[in-house]
Amino acid sequence: MSTMIQHDYRGVYHFSPREKWMNDPNGMVFFNGEYHLFYQHHPSGMKWGPMHWGHAVSKDLVGWEELPIALAPDELGMIFSGSAVVDWHDTTGFFGGEPGLVAIFTHHLEREGTSPLQTQSLAYSKDAGRTWIKYAGNPVLKHDSFVDFRDPKVFWHAEQGRWVMIVACGQTVCLYHSPDLKSWTFASEFGDGIGFHGGVWECPDLFPLPVDGDAAKTKWIMLVSIGDSPDYPEGSRTQYFTGEFDGETFVPDAHSQIVRWLDYGRDNYAGVSWSDVPAEDGRRLFIGWMSNWKYANLTPTEGFRGAMTVARELTLRTLSDGSAAVIQHPVRELAAARVPLVTLQNATVAEAQAALAGLRLESYELRAEAAPGSSFAFRVRAGGGAETIVGVDASLSQAYVDRSNAGLNEFHAQFGGRHAAKLEAGGAAEVSHDLTILVDRASVEAFANDGQAILTDLIYPNADAAGLSVTGDEGLVFASLAVYALKPPAGGSV
Repeated sequence: MSTMIQHDYRGVYHFSPREKWMNDPNGMVFFNGEYHLFYQHHPSGMKWGPMHWGHAVSKDLVGWEELPIALAPDELGMIFSGSAVVDWHDTTGFFGGEPGLVAIFTHHLEREGTSPLQTQSLAYSKDAGRTWIKYAGNPVLKHDSFVDFRDPKVFWHAEQGRWVMIVACGQTVCLYHSPDLKSWTFASEFGDGIGFHGGVWECPDLFPLPVDGDAAKTKWIMLVSIGDSPDYPEGSRTQYFTGEFDGETFVPDAHSQIVRWLDYGRDNYAGVSWSDVPAEDGRRLFIGWMSNWKYANLTPTEGFRGAMTVARELTLRTLSDGSAAVIQHPVRELAAARVPLVTLQNATVAEAQAALAGLRLESYELRAEAAPGSSFAFRVRAGGGAETIVGVDASLSQAYVDRSNAGLNEFHAQFGGRHAAKLEAGGAAEVSHDLTILVDRASVEAFANDGQAILTDLIYPNADAAGLSVTGDEGLVFASLAVYALKPPAGGSV
C-alpha cells in the first residue's frame, strides 16, 4: 500500500484561481480604487479548454479577491484574451454620459471542416465590473484572411483623440483606430522582417515610457509574446521593441533590430500592462502568466493550475550601448507584506551563512548587494537532496537560476535546466551586483542589476525543502543582505 504525498504549490503572494485552470492575464484596468485582473479560465477543467474570463480585484496589487466569472462562451465562440478600458467620456454611449468599463476581447469560434474564426467583440459594465453586458452589435472587428487574429489591447491616444487597438495577426501585429470602440479603421501592420518569429505572435501591448525618468524623452514600447515551438527549448516567451508611435504607425529604433526578451526565465508569458492607472501615480504596471506552453498543462499542482507573476513596475533605462532597456521591479506595495527576518550590513559570506543557516522558509524576499565583480549564489528551497540556485556569475556577467535539481521535474523533459540573463551596464556606470529574489511555494523571480536582468521560473520542491544558504567568492563582503517573510495583508486572498 502506498500513500500519495500532496504538496501545497499555491503561492502565498501570487494569484491563482481557487480551482481549475488559468492562463493569460486579461482586461487589466484600474477603476474606482480597484485593480481588476481578468484571466483566461477553464472553470471545469485542469487543462486548457473552453475559455472564459475569470475575474479578481485588488486594492494593493498584492492581496486579491476572486469574483464570479465575468464572461462566458456564447454563440460567437469562446472568450479569448483581450483588454479593458475606462470609457471616461462615454464614447460608446453605453453609460448615459458617465464613465464605465468596456472589455474588448476575441471571440474564438470553432468551425467543423475549416479553420476557427477569430473576431473582436465588446462587453460593458455599469457596476464597476461586477456584471457584464455583451454588446448587441458583436463582433465589432473581423478580418478576411488572418486565421490568428486575437488578443486586442486598446488604449486612448490623447494626441489623436481616439482609441487605438493593437491586435495579434499570426506573425505580425495590426493597428486600428476608432472614435467609439465600435467602428474600427485599419492603420498599419508591424512585424515583417523584424523580431523573433519562431512561434505565433500573441498578446501584444503598446505604451509610452520616459527614458531614464525624463518626461521630455519618451519612447514607445511594444510587447509581443511568442508561442511555443518544438524547435526552441525556451518555449513561450515575450519580446519587446522600442520606437516611436504617432497614433497610426509604430517605427522601431535601431536597437530593435536585435531580439530582446522581457524575461530570461521560462515562466513569464502573455503579460500586458494595466490601463487607466491614475496620472498622479504615473507607473506602468505589468503582470504575466507564470507558466510556459511547453508544460503548462502538465504542472503537478492539485485542484488548480496556473499562477500570475507578482505585479511589476516597468521603466526604461539607457544602457552603455545607447539602447533603452525595459527595467522591472516588484511593485512597491509588496513591501507592506514584509516581515523582517535578517538584516546585515558589510557581512562576509561566513557571517551571511551563519545568519541564514537557521531559517526554514517557503515564501520570502531576499535582497543582496555586493561589490561589482563579485560572484555569489543562494540556494533556496533546499532540502531532501533538492535545491534551486539563484546567483550572479561575474566571470560570465550573468544572473542565473538553476532549477536542474529543484524538485519535481519529470512531467516534462525540458523543465529542468539553468537559465541566465546578461548583466549589462547602464550608460557610463558599471554593472551593479545587486540581486532581489522572490521565493514562493512554487516559484522564484530574480531581479538583478537594479531590475535589468530578470528571470522567472516555476519550481516544485517538497514541503520540507525550506533551507536557505549562500556561497560566494573568497573575500566577498555583502554591502547589505536582508531576508523578509512575505505575508499579504488580511482582507484579500491569493
